Amino acid sequence: MFLKERKYGHLIEVVELTDLFDPYQSQLVGRCHYGEELQEAEQYTKQELSFPSGEALPKCWIDPHYRDHELVR
Repeated sequence: MFLKERKYGHLIEVVELTDLFDPYQSQLVGRCHYGEELQEAEQYTKQELSFPSGEALPKCWIDPHYRDHELVR
């Protein structure tokens, strides 16, 4: 799966999807797709990433207490 790095707009290939879907993981391992050579895998903070369309990641992937916020309303 590819995400976009908000700051630079580079595509990031997510190495472990379980880290992306786990709200208790604030970071994930990914590879930046920039230039012609395959880049080394690095840690990326989920808050710095979005879908390639620019849409934010779902709260259930980022915030382990996302359901608590819904109850307050």
